[in-house]
Amino acid sequence: MMKFAFLSDINGNATALEAVLNDLHIQKIDRIYVLGNLCLRGPEPKRVLKLLQASNAHVLKGGMDDWLVNGITDQNLSHLKLAALNEERQWTLARLSEEDLAYLNARPNECIIDEGFEQIIHAFHATPTDLHMTVLADDTAKMEEAIMQRDEADTYIYGHTGRPFIRTLYGKTVMNVGSVGMPLDGHPLASYITLTYVDGRYSAAIHRTPYNREHVVEIYKQSDYPNIEKMSTMIYYAVPSE
Repeated sequence: MMKFAFLSDINGNATALEAVLNDLHIQKIDRIYVLGNLCLRGPEPKRVLKLLQASNAHVLKGGMDDWLVNGITDQNLSHLKLAALNEERQWTLARLSEEDLAYLNARPNECIIDEGFEQIIHAFHATPTDLHMTVLADDTAKMEEAIMQRDEADTYIYGHTGRPFIRTLYGKTVMNVGSVGMPLDGHPLASYITLTYVDGRYSAAIHRTPYNREHVVEIYKQSDYPNIEKMSTMIYYAVPSE
């Protein structure tokens, strides 16, 4: 038997990440895969990186990791949203070292997991070719085109949307792990997915882990994080800020 965990979108929320890592330790997970968006938008970006590096997780790059290193260039953002994100980016950059940024920049965009279980997994942040594209659970056409790009894969796993799901499509499995640090599905508990392989078969499950959200909001306040009111709403209620 082997047990894998997939998580994403920690967004600088080290308290939530710590709770999830404790869960994974109790479950005796063999391998951890983190699908990006590590530091931006949360009050403890440095501690997130330390926890991940100590966990020996396989870490991929997310769109916000790219923004943090290279700047925010999304032309679809409103002027107000762009200004707020740039303010948060500057706050985060002031708390990370050049080594931290080099680590983020060096993360791969995708990975193929083939462990001999007759199941090949393709994992990435948003899509294999776009770190920022949003593909929701009910968008079958977009999912087929943007998510299911590698025909050899049996299972596709991604993050980015903050909304976990597991569905089948054309005999294959597509999963979104949701978000550890900033879920957006109205359910404020940290989310992740586990895959358990036994005798050549696997089972997948979505997990929700409670953590001290009041503590996280207090850290936002104590650290003078920008846009605290919006961030607190997202943490407490798991809804988008706009």
